[in-house]
Amino acid sequence: MANPQNQSLKTKQRSSRRFSSLLPATHWLRSYPKDYLVGDVLAGFIVAVMLVPQGMAYALLAGLPPEVGLYASIFPLIIYGLLGSSRALAVGPVAIMSLLVGTGIAPLAEVGSAAYLELAIVLALLVGVIQLVMGLVRLGFLVNFLSHPVLAGFTSAAALVIALSQLKYLLGISMPRLEFFELLRYTAAHLTETNLVTLAIGGTGILILLYFKKGLGKQLKRWQVPAGWVLPLTKSAPLVIVVLGTALVWGFDLNQQAGVAIVGEVPVGLPPITLPTVDLALWQKLLPTALVISFVGYMESIAVAKSLASKRRQKVNANQELLALGAANFGAMLTGGYPVAGGFGRSSVNFDAGANSGLASIITAVLIALTVIFLTPVFYFLPQAILAAIVIVAVAGLVDVKTFRHVWRYNKADAASFVVTFFAVLTVGVENGILFGAGAAMLLFIWRSSHPHVAVVGRLDNSEIYRNVLRHKVQCWPNVVAVRIDESLYFANCKFLEDTVLGLVADQPEVDHFVLIGTAVNFIDASALETLESLERQLKDAGVQLHLAAIKGPVMDRLRDIGFVDHLGKQFFHLTTHDAMKAIGVVK
Repeated sequence: MANPQNQSLKTKQRSSRRFSSLLPATHWLRSYPKDYLVGDVLAGFIVAVMLVPQGMAYALLAGLPPEVGLYASIFPLIIYGLLGSSRALAVGPVAIMSLLVGTGIAPLAEVGSAAYLELAIVLALLVGVIQLVMGLVRLGFLVNFLSHPVLAGFTSAAALVIALSQLKYLLGISMPRLEFFELLRYTAAHLTETNLVTLAIGGTGILILLYFKKGLGKQLKRWQVPAGWVLPLTKSAPLVIVVLGTALVWGFDLNQQAGVAIVGEVPVGLPPITLPTVDLALWQKLLPTALVISFVGYMESIAVAKSLASKRRQKVNANQELLALGAANFGAMLTGGYPVAGGFGRSSVNFDAGANSGLASIITAVLIALTVIFLTPVFYFLPQAILAAIVIVAVAGLVDVKTFRHVWRYNKADAASFVVTFFAVLTVGVENGILFGAGAAMLLFIWRSSHPHVAVVGRLDNSEIYRNVLRHKVQCWPNVVAVRIDESLYFANCKFLEDTVLGLVADQPEVDHFVLIGTAVNFIDASALETLESLERQLKDAGVQLHLAAIKGPVMDRLRDIGFVDHLGKQFFHLTTHDAMKAIGVVK
């Protein structure tokens, strides 16, 4: 008889494991190693230095007030720090998500209006709900339908769209919201209206950012600066140009004297609790945008999280990440923010700075909360050109020419999906562009699998190995054709299979045995089964016996259950190709 105390203990242990899986922070909260603290504090501080100006800049990119970017960098970071399975992912506003938010909301409300902000909050709710549901029902695999070339094409084009959208701040020109090529023409036609002072401020900001990114680290090493100082100094560029730009405008009154656009008043204090507008018709209009943001945000986040985790031999739970991101977006909704995700640049800095746990993310949130409480008046004279410079430099690295070259050399068809996505984003918009790209990738997959590689094989020397007759010097027999099909059989390729088999038999009248080799066949659907049954009849009418060799266990089980094995005859199913040849009698 089982001991009730032991059963109770096991039940508690199972409950504890279940709770720990839902709240990964319990792993480091229970026994936080002291040697983690320095890395977490340093990482939290450096990311906060980056995120304050970035958050404001990305909010402007989304068409939102700058403080919304700060609000989206507080509570969501705390939530992710407690729920996320990645120890280094830095969540917050990111460029592409901000672009998607602006693109999705702009047709529904005037930029800068209260209704526009309400829609951003609703969008955070929808994204949060979608990601939470996906995590709960373990649908993380769905993002696999966005291939790497499609994502690379999307991010490359989106980076250009983002950079072009920031030119109005960099040049000091008022621009309407237009599609990429129309905006390009508009910008070229109005270049003479450029505010040279604004351009000088923004251009100098870009140069400083690039120097800190590319040259300062090497300079500091030549000066033999302690290694621990190199990362904080090189990543402080956004803060440096914010301070310099603000001081310059304030000191010379450039907003009045030279017409330099500034951020203006940023509200002081923590964000209020906000609730979304309940309007199902409006939610339905935002749903396509929310779906795209949910997928793209998760893809970017999980890719970064896995990449960083692998460097330390750590694990990332894909479905837990969905739950954590969904909860973080729900938190953004409650505090007046907008959709968030894990950013590549900040996460890499977080990792390099020594982030060991979610505490780094929480420290970042606390520092940004202190900034919102005490320092927002300082941002009054901050030039919008400086924020534009931060965005432009941040997205410059997203233009992925290297991936395109690599894919082009390897597979022209995959490169085509890159190109289709890239130009679709530029011509029909960001949301529709990624849908076009995903559709192109799926059509490419269907076309490729509907025309599988087929190899006629023969015996290699006197071995039991059979290889492609076009690649190896092999032994063949005039009365036998052995064919290996390198794809699962389903409705899209069964006609191709039928035409191939009957064509080979027609070309060789002396053939009386046909061996279909299934080493690469993982599944046979109902359409393909019907084709096999038809092939068996047609071959028999032509005096040819069909044999199946090397059929995998799960496929064999289905064929046996449906009665095809008995119909064809068990003696015509063979464990290997060599066994088939022995049964036919051409080898011993």
